[in-house]
Amino acid sequence: MEARDIIIAPVLTEKSYVGIESKKYVFRVAKSANKTEIKNAVETIFGVSVEYVHTVNCRGKKKRMGRYEGYTPAYKKAIVQLKEDSKSIAFF
Repeated sequence: MEARDIIIAPVLTEKSYVGIESKKYVFRVAKSANKTEIKNAVETIFGVSVEYVHTVNCRGKKKRMGRYEGYTPAYKKAIVQLKEDSKSIAFF
């Protein structure tokens, strides 16, 4: 897997914006990616140094549309903590 295949998109919510001050960034990542692959992908794409990575598997929520039921897609997200001497990521 290439680095661009592992990092799918940034997660831009109120809770993720609070972590930016302490250099914590949240990304939506590929389900098959592990912490080492995520760390290497963030370092190569953004040119920063990563201290640690936490991952969360998010289950799909049950939704209804009239009498029909279904689930939203499940996904995996990663919380990436940068080192203190590292630069911040520009687009956040």
